Amino acid sequence: MTRLPAPLALGALLALAAPLSARDSLGVYEGWAAFRDASPARCYAIAKAQGAPAAPAYATVSNWPKQQVRGAVHFVLSREVSGSVRLAVGNTRFTLVAKGRNAWAKDARDDAAIVAALRSAARMSVSAQGAKGGTFTDRYALAGAATAIDAATVGCAQRR
Repeated sequence: MTRLPAPLALGALLALAAPLSARDSLGVYEGWAAFRDASPARCYAIAKAQGAPAAPAYATVSNWPKQQVRGAVHFVLSREVSGSVRLAVGNTRFTLVAKGRNAWAKDARDDAAIVAALRSAARMSVSAQGAKGGTFTDRYALAGAATAIDAATVGCAQRR
């Protein structure tokens, strides 16, 4: 079986995972990519979890200009969770709010702290207790994250 180079595989997966509304690619940066959607207007950086998780898992940092939201962190986890979700970005730890397979920062202040940590760390992981038992961890490389986040920020700044 032939494997695509990592940036091409990421681009193909992200193209399939992103909504089918009008979408512009803002670039692929290492293991992260940035996109702009027309409706609703938003720009986001996105990465797929590494390895072979139980289901596709993604991390996004989004900007919603009309709602005046910038740097909103969201995770689609590889499993449904019960209880709290723990995010480790380098040596910094956060507790996320979760429902089903989704997890978010608890507020805008944590969003900003998570984004700041993403810019200076090499790896992050999201760990939780699965709804069907057992713990799991989704892992991400952060190479390219800062550039993708910047591309998403600039992509929406130009639309105002």
